[in-house]
Amino acid sequence: MLRYFIRISFLGNNYCGWQTQPGQISVQGTIEKCISNLTKNKITIVGAGRTDAGVHATSMYAHFDTTNTIEKKDFLKRINLYLPKDILILDILPVKDKSHARFDALSRTYKYFINQNKDPFKINQSYFCKYELDLKLMNKAAKILLNFDDFECFSKSKTDVKTFLCKINYAELNEEKGLIILKINANRFLRNMVRAIVGTLIEVGRKRISLNTFEKIILEKNRSNAGFSAPAHGLFLTDVDYDWDKIK
Repeated sequence: MLRYFIRISFLGNNYCGWQTQPGQISVQGTIEKCISNLTKNKITIVGAGRTDAGVHATSMYAHFDTTNTIEKKDFLKRINLYLPKDILILDILPVKDKSHARFDALSRTYKYFINQNKDPFKINQSYFCKYELDLKLMNKAAKILLNFDDFECFSKSKTDVKTFLCKINYAELNEEKGLIILKINANRFLRNMVRAIVGTLIEVGRKRISLNTFEKIILEKNRSNAGFSAPAHGLFLTDVDYDWDKIK
């Protein structure tokens, strides 16, 4: 068997999320069906993570095994004709047979887009927030995240994870063309974590939560004390980092 990594871009609005679920249309299931038809093999792909319903990706990786030797240029041309218009395979590369898209990932990067100007052309790719936000205050709160490693307060309730420990490498907000963009990188993310962080940072930006309270929320490890979960359509997975010398 030969193992390949694929780099994927998709809009998540029409999908139940990355992971295959009975009776629903998923990104994973859609890609598996198309690659299986193309290669004439039953293909199962393993993603670098599991994005929620409505979340997008500009660069996500997955791997699959096949008995076929794949020629890159021909594969990319044909698979992207098979796939629906909101999913694109950007690249494919052969890797070592033990390389794993999820377990070998060193870090993931997400961006969350907050739009403060009503814009019908960004309605499905950003969250329209009508409130005035203090960006400097939000950045001070974002820096507090780097002082901690237990983020149970931002995790979806009743999750089956064994640990809430994550190493956030950076978290910063910038304003670009009327959009406030949170860029956050960590070795792993809990389910709903980025959206819960964004919702809480918005409360800080509205001055409804102080910096001291923000820190207290993290220490108390209680999801109900944190802010709302920002809508999925503003969230993009933008990068997954690997040690490529070990992967290939």
